[in-house]
Parts: sequence; C-alpha cells; structure tokens
Amino acid sequence: MKKQALFASIVLVVAVGSVMGQKIETQASNGAAITRVQTALNHLTVIQLSEPVLWVAAGSQAFKVEWRENKVFIEPTEPNASTNLFIWTKSGRLNYELEPAGEVAQMHFAIDEPPIDPPASKAPVAAADPPGRQSVDESAALLGGRPVRMSAYKPGRNGIQLWIKDLFQRDDRLFIRYAVENWSSQAYEVATPRVFLLEAPHGPYPIFLRRNSQLSDGEARRIKSNKQVPLEVIHEEVRTAQVKPGEETVGVVGVKLPTAGEDAIVLRLVLPEGGRRQTMATLVF
Repeated sequence: MKKQALFASIVLVVAVGSVMGQKIETQASNGAAITRVQTALNHLTVIQLSEPVLWVAAGSQAFKVEWRENKVFIEPTEPNASTNLFIWTKSGRLNYELEPAGEVAQMHFAIDEPPIDPPASKAPVAAADPPGRQSVDESAALLGGRPVRMSAYKPGRNGIQLWIKDLFQRDDRLFIRYAVENWSSQAYEVATPRVFLLEAPHGPYPIFLRRNSQLSDGEARRIKSNKQVPLEVIHEEVRTAQVKPGEETVGVVGVKLPTAGEDAIVLRLVLPEGGRRQTMATLVF
C-alpha cells in the first residue's frame, strides 16, 4: 500500500511539473526588442495586446496566423518550424521570433500585455477626418480580416512585385493590405495603387470559384471584361515610401465598392509606372 501511494505521489508531481512548465506570461510590449515565442505542433499560442491589431505578417507559411480585435492566434503547421512575426498596432510595430518549444511543457500558451492606464487628464478631441476619408483605426475595427491566398502565384525575381495580403470590408468599403517587393537594382518610389473594377468579367469558370485569391499573371490574362472602372480611393497609407533593392514595404488602400450581387468581384491593382514596366495584381473575392 505504501509503494502504491509513493508511486501515485511521483506521478502527481510529474504531472504538476509539466503543467507548471507551460508558460502564460504578462509582459509590456517593446517595439525596440524582439520577443521570443515558443510554439508546439497541434497547439495554439495567443498574444493578447492592449489595443486592436491593424495587421500581421509572418515570414513563413509553416505557421497559421490569424487575429481578431486585440488577439493574435499562432499555430505551427510543420514540426520544428521557426520564423519571425510582425504585429502592427496604432502605437507601432512589435517584433517576435517564433521558435519550436521542443516539448509541449515548454511552450508559450499565452503572452498578455497589461492594459494601458488611462491618462490623468482628458485628451484633446482629435480632428475629424476630411470628408470622403476614413481613419485607419476604423479599418482596424472591422471584424476580422480575410487573408488572400496566393498558392498559385509564382513570384518573379526581377522588377517590382505587388502582393495582396488581406482584405477588410465593411458595407461598401474595402480596405486592401498589400506589399511591394523591390527585386530591381534601383530604389523604387511607392505611390498609391490605382484600383479598378473589371466590369462583367468573363473567362474560365473555375477561376471565379477562387474567392479571396490573387491570380497568377497567366490566369489574369485569361479574364476579359467590358471595361475597367476606377474606384474611389477613401484611404491610403504606406509604411515606407521608398523601397531599396532587395527590400519590401507594406501599405493599405481603401476603396468604395459599387453595389454588387453574389457573383465574384474581380479587382485589379495597378502601381503607377514611374518610368518602368507597369506592375499589377488581380484579385478575385
């Protein structure tokens, strides 16, 4: 009986030790530092911030990254995967390094940021946005962004590449987060993309089933339309106006959509030429 009790005690101690090894941390965010996050396969890690998340970017598709309001959910899809992760909020950018924990007992279950203390004095009322413009905070308040798939898109390794990352929609307003990569030998000045609606698009039917997808150049050429209708831009923002060779930047462009039915909508984003070949991205959503 004593041996059985001793064995049960050992099992209990091991079990408690494993649970205690799993980490739930509370730490203030620091945009000048890199926070290391240990993850485990088939397990979810949550980063909870004190303000809404505007967007996120991970360096590898070996991680599934989603966000809702002020929470970011991270799940590795491959064993022993590691990459970097960036999270943008109104206050700036946060930097993370995602690493395999080795054992589930050593992973981060959650990293919580303490709430921001309210200011002692009443803050001045911010000036209203000019007519026809929407604040980026409003776009961040949209209930969940839709990631854009690019599995069929094969990037080139020269010139300028335009990627569509996420979509945020509220009523007739669509906010598009995009990235510009510079694979040329010269610095590139990023201007706001022009957004066109392809009127009455037609082409191979399977293409229109690929909602929330950026088409390859070959697929885009197979879609025909009556004409391209320019859409009204209601918001524009880019992180860095100039992109050096081998670097990239991200931006957001918001447009007002016309009334549409349930059929797929095809949009085309075009970067101003600026003395070089025109760069485009075609989106089905």
